[in-house]
Amino acid sequence: MTELEERVRAEVGGILDSETGQTFDEMQLIQSVKETSRGRITVEFMPTSPFCPIAFKLATNIREVVKTVLGVEQVVVYCRGHAMEEQINDMTNK
Repeated sequence: MTELEERVRAEVGGILDSETGQTFDEMQLIQSVKETSRGRITVEFMPTSPFCPIAFKLATNIREVVKTVLGVEQVVVYCRGHAMEEQINDMTNK
């Protein structure tokens, strides 16, 4: 894991889920954090349910937090395992 991946992982892991009050790490929502090229980060997450009503909000929260990490130039967030993952991914990564 690169230094940037580690910093991003720590930041997104600390995001609080508004429904449960638990962190994303505690809920094990983050599937992967990868630096695909210098400064370009891809994060994959899986909501707790395939019909999670706040999956788009979670994706947006992840994107906003990752953008604040020093060294990140571009962010791509992928929702996995959700009934509307394609739409969520399209809206999140416009």
